[in-house]
Amino acid sequence: MLNRYCRFPGLMRLVAGLVVLLSQSVGVQAGNMVMIGDFSSENLQGWEAKSFAGQTAYSFASVDGNIMLKAESNQSASGLTRKIKVDLTRTPYLNWSWRVDSVLSARNETSKDGDDYPARVYVLVSGGIAFWKTRALNYVWSSSMPKGASWPNAFLSNARMLVVRSGPAETGQVVFEKRNVLEDLKTYLHLDADQIDGVAIMTDTDNGGGHVTAYYGDIYCTAQ
Repeated sequence: MLNRYCRFPGLMRLVAGLVVLLSQSVGVQAGNMVMIGDFSSENLQGWEAKSFAGQTAYSFASVDGNIMLKAESNQSASGLTRKIKVDLTRTPYLNWSWRVDSVLSARNETSKDGDDYPARVYVLVSGGIAFWKTRALNYVWSSSMPKGASWPNAFLSNARMLVVRSGPAETGQVVFEKRNVLEDLKTYLHLDADQIDGVAIMTDTDNGGGHVTAYYGDIYCTAQ
């Protein structure tokens, strides 16, 4: 098993990196939509790799005739981040699709030993120069926790997990999500924020071990 504490410094590097050049990372809005991850066009422009423990392999793949970003994790944890400002007063809804081929074996996802997820999409609100105050809300596909469950990240107190999809019932199929980020930040982080400063994705199996494959579709924000 890889060192279960190795992700903490990686998370801190991710958080610190998001405060750099944020003024140059404003979301381009077309009408009432802001494109964040244009994966169906095989476009990773603006996305940066962040490794915590080993390398999750990211590549493009065709799924049911559509291009998605494929993530394969084998006892690894690395993600992709996009520094982008999105005005939540105009486009508060985060939309994405994803698929996981399997979930992980039983583990306590609220603990450091079990902090692994087949798929996660998370939003970040910068703390400015005080990067340690950056907040993160993780939308996760949980292997075992029920939909709607939420708890503090086991490694970082300023991050919170929220289960939006759970268990094996829908594995092997693409499912679509829509979240009101403005309201979720208030509800789960008690944070009044009118913008997010970054979005990230990660498929990881470094703490409890195992192998999992996930797919991510386009990620974008809309007015409704």
